[in-house]
Amino acid sequence: MRFELDEDQRDFAAALESLLSGAGTVAAARAWADGDHAPGLGLWKRLADLGVLSLATEASPVEVAIALEALGRHAVPGPWVESAAYLPIALGREVEGVATVALPPHVPFALDADVADEVYVGATPATRVGEQVTSVDRTRRLFRVEGTGEPHREAIDLAVLATAAQLLGAGERVLADSVEYVKQRTQFGRPIGSYQAIKHALADVRIALDFARPLVLGAALDEIDVSAAKLAAGDAAYLASRVGLQVHGAIGYTAEFDLSVWLTKIRALVTAWGTPDFHRGRLAQQLGLD
Repeated sequence: MRFELDEDQRDFAAALESLLSGAGTVAAARAWADGDHAPGLGLWKRLADLGVLSLATEASPVEVAIALEALGRHAVPGPWVESAAYLPIALGREVEGVATVALPPHVPFALDADVADEVYVGATPATRVGEQVTSVDRTRRLFRVEGTGEPHREAIDLAVLATAAQLLGAGERVLADSVEYVKQRTQFGRPIGSYQAIKHALADVRIALDFARPLVLGAALDEIDVSAAKLAAGDAAYLASRVGLQVHGAIGYTAEFDLSVWLTKIRALVTAWGTPDFHRGRLAQQLGLD
């Protein structure tokens, strides 16, 4: 099986990269975490104008994966999986503005319900938005909501795929930043990237991400189960975060250093839209092992 983006898809990916590279996404993410949504909402409008919110209904899961990988690579804040993947399929229409959703028990809280124009449980408007719940990722503002909506299986699968793509993008960003750092940081008169242990650790991340990418694209083409893609992308991104933290040394722990934005996002996304145990259970069930 051969996975290759066509010319239009490559152009779309390039347009996204061009927009996000100069958009100050990390500053927007930090402001979002502090409750200042203005920079993030400005970015939301620019991405909506590029068509990101209409991909699920007017394009294909491949374009959704391309977009969410870019958003993960640049740590763009906001309920993008909910607004650009789950809800357009569950509601049968493009989302207007910012929307979010909860699907207990696997998606127990609504992401960024405090800024959303529409809040759903399943595909039914929530009856009440409750208190905020602490997340390991400060850019993911989680809220309890009340309502009685039912889950939509096809929409859930697209949301799982979008989350896998976001993890892939975040993992790629941590690897790229780590490689640049180890080339510059010296110890005993040599760049630390020249030491074999550092090379091998980063090479392991490269291999894990390269194995995850075809699974994500295969899931977008409906050739691979989305649970397999989510597991592979989650494992690869988590490995990237562990190795990235290790090679950056003590500086990697500090909230002031931008690496922390991706480390906490990866940690949160690994369990978002289904924990690893849940997705392994789905795969085991398909194999007749449950």
